[in-house]
Amino acid sequence: MSKKVLVVLVSVLCAAILAGCGGSSEESSAKESSSEVTASETLKETSETTEKVVSESDVKDPSSSGENQAQVASVSDPIASDPTKPMEIKELIFVSYLIDTEIDDNNEIKEEIAKKTGVRLKERFVSDNPLNDVENMMQNNTLPDLIDAGSATQMLYENNKLVPWDDYLANSAYSNLRGMYSDKQWELFRQEDGHIYWASPNRSKGESKEKIHDDCAFWIQVRVLEWAHYPKIETLDEYFDLLEKYYAENKENADGTKIIPYTAMATGWRNYCLESPPQFLAGYPNDGTVIVNAKDENHPVVEDYNDSPTAKRYLQKLNEAFGKGLIDPDFFDMDIDQYIGKLSSGAVLGFFDAWWNFSSVVNDTFETNGFDKLGYNYVPLALTIDKGMTNHYHSYEKTISSNNGIAVTTNCSDPDLAFSFLNRCLDEDIHNLRFWGVEGVDYEIDDQGLFYRTDEMRLNWLDPYYQYKHVCRYKYLPQYYGTSDDGKNALHPEEQYSEFFLTLSEPLRKCFAVYEYTSYVDFLHSEVCDNGIWYPMYTHSSTLSSGTPPGDAFFRILDCKLEWLPKIVMCKDFEAGWAEYMEAYKKCKPSDFLTEMQMELDRRASI
Repeated sequence: MSKKVLVVLVSVLCAAILAGCGGSSEESSAKESSSEVTASETLKETSETTEKVVSESDVKDPSSSGENQAQVASVSDPIASDPTKPMEIKELIFVSYLIDTEIDDNNEIKEEIAKKTGVRLKERFVSDNPLNDVENMMQNNTLPDLIDAGSATQMLYENNKLVPWDDYLANSAYSNLRGMYSDKQWELFRQEDGHIYWASPNRSKGESKEKIHDDCAFWIQVRVLEWAHYPKIETLDEYFDLLEKYYAENKENADGTKIIPYTAMATGWRNYCLESPPQFLAGYPNDGTVIVNAKDENHPVVEDYNDSPTAKRYLQKLNEAFGKGLIDPDFFDMDIDQYIGKLSSGAVLGFFDAWWNFSSVVNDTFETNGFDKLGYNYVPLALTIDKGMTNHYHSYEKTISSNNGIAVTTNCSDPDLAFSFLNRCLDEDIHNLRFWGVEGVDYEIDDQGLFYRTDEMRLNWLDPYYQYKHVCRYKYLPQYYGTSDDGKNALHPEEQYSEFFLTLSEPLRKCFAVYEYTSYVDFLHSEVCDNGIWYPMYTHSSTLSSGTPPGDAFFRILDCKLEWLPKIVMCKDFEAGWAEYMEAYKKCKPSDFLTEMQMELDRRASI
């Protein structure tokens, strides 16, 4: 039984999507923030302070100033009061591409967590504008206790509406929070006034248990690989050669739907599907809008991939494929609904995209219509421009989005309690309740100590009513992926191999078995390495604004690519088209943008 996820598709972008591909993240953050998906709770409620359970291990003070060290004494260890009356702290979360469903106020696991922590958290999710919402809440003094404000985070900081983390991070009572990041990583969150006010909540620990590649890749239907007897596809040329050969013998699906060998999104911020592949094809990780050449680890250098030889070869290949009729003739002006509709029809053999942008709706549709049994599901390929190159499509650690995250506001009547609750959420008894559920009800433990679910338990966790009444993930609060402290179990059920394997269709299982893979990540063969303290650089370009030379250049570049890349793919004379594009690109003054990015790279590298 595959896991079904309810996703609301919206043509927006905010903080979570910044972890996606290419320059589109920054474009949307700065230019389309008015339509960003948000979550908010506008009325602040007060209730009784209760028991706060904390960890007592020693931690190192991450502060860089003596002022912060002197302030440690002002933060008290949480003091227990009446554990039978948990305090309710409200949370406001601005969500990006995924809107979560609210749960029952008396949700069973929520109540169990309240008994253990002294806190009952109230979550609200709405679709609105974070910048306007935050401004209104500041004016009306209705900010919640906890907030993840996405693109409005900086506004809260600039208006002194956030509580500094420094003293809590230096206090042993909050050591779980302190342990989320290394000393250097915490410095990425430090603001100009010398303090830390938020943290990106998703982290990794222990051995990686990842089964899904949630980032960008070239995707291909399993049936194409099966038809070709499961070849090893390494380069862009090999990829299009396989699509062309399959298409020559297969023009329609069994239901009469005409096959589309390759498609791409070329409009709006999702044009990363068309514009960002050169950085990956050149073997680099997803820094978004630039390449970072770190051959000299002491002096990393920003490079532009837009006018690179790899970019030219990539676009020339698309131009050649378009001329052969291998690329969707409607790719240049599709909206997201049309794009997802084509993928969901099973007609598209291949494309470049991020898993988070298409998988939930497409895979659910495949299962509903029985297309998963026909081999329509997609697996990722880490293509490079030449054979034998290392690739970095997959990052084995959770990306640090340093420009936003979970924060405590100055409206919170008990910051000590708020921080202790965030800290407690990372203890494994609470973590297991959030993601595995209740032992004996939601999962069992076998003789080897491995967690597993029965068929009935899996069906329960797919049931919306059961989720409403029983499941409480608090999934926008601090959490870990990877391996539990027992060294055996995945911290998230979907990363436990026994559970993951059961979500695969038979064609997928066969493909995994032939290649001897146990996860989607295995298909990529990405090099395991440290991406550098500066990674990803798009967390800086996303903060640029118009009215400055770097910001103006950045937005001109985005607009230039939106206009010219489809033209290059479809033009009759590629060399002439490329030359015109390069002339238009030079007028954007990319050096203004690249100089700014190099300055930020130098700053991060020196941390």
